[in-house]
Amino acid sequence: MQYRRLGNTGLKVSEISLGSWLTYGGYVEEQKAEASIDKAYELGINFFDTANVYMRGEAEKIVGKALSKYPRSSYVLATKVFGKMGDGPNDQGLSRKHITEQCDASLQRLGMDYVDIYYCHRFHQDTPVEETLRALDDLVRQGKVLYLGVSEWTAEQISEAIHIADKKLLDHIVVNQPNYSMLQRYIEKEIIPVSEKHGIGQVVFSPLAQGVLTGKYKKGEQIPADSRAAQENLDLSRVLTDTNLDKVEQLKAVAAEEDLSLAQLSIAWILRQPNVASALVGASRPEQLEENVKASGVKLSEDSLEKIESILTA
Repeated sequence: MQYRRLGNTGLKVSEISLGSWLTYGGYVEEQKAEASIDKAYELGINFFDTANVYMRGEAEKIVGKALSKYPRSSYVLATKVFGKMGDGPNDQGLSRKHITEQCDASLQRLGMDYVDIYYCHRFHQDTPVEETLRALDDLVRQGKVLYLGVSEWTAEQISEAIHIADKKLLDHIVVNQPNYSMLQRYIEKEIIPVSEKHGIGQVVFSPLAQGVLTGKYKKGEQIPADSRAAQENLDLSRVLTDTNLDKVEQLKAVAAEEDLSLAQLSIAWILRQPNVASALVGASRPEQLEENVKASGVKLSEDSLEKIESILTA
């Protein structure tokens, strides 16, 4: 396993990290979830990601329990705030009240004194950015949070947050968590340039485009009954298109030339970006991790990168 600096911080995270969206606390039974976390740790993954809204806190409980057997200093843990956690008018968003209460609730569920990274899960139009940043800065000063992040914010929103933090001497955002894969490349145009300018690293989710880049979905065939997409009734209509499935078939040939699986090729392609610190993968079975981690440290040839670009832009 290779490790990278997170943005311009001194924190080093594994190139492959383990997420818990649509896996732990519901879809995957607890024993298998814990086995996957144990396998990840064994394979050198030191970066684990969850969120308060994943199964309304149940994922945090499972992740915290699984990690409790390891030294706290040996891993990096991230969770998030924004989503709806109750029926009241203040049970979601990025207000000082919600952030403060949810951070304490997350720490209680995780069974920990602090989280390494605390993300604003989305941008909140109804809360002034300064209010959000001041609340987060307080959590850092209290020692409950070590680093601040955002997820799926626009380049303009990130720039505004950096400007306010600079002006008010507040703790800086150092990480962004966007959707990024061969089939979803929107961050390349504005997000990455802005992030590089301000020392913000990317920790990308859905690097395999919700399974489309594993090759398990076939053109003209039904979604496999045992797939997560079928069992969770996920809407894959934006990525599971005939055009994308044609690209997947062409990418398989490039993967074969590199002696990689399609999933490994997809992750290695993401890690070609120096601004990407880590690619978040999910795992319902430990053996899935054994394949994915082999993408760490892989340097794709220029010929392969050119072929991939040609396939993706055709």
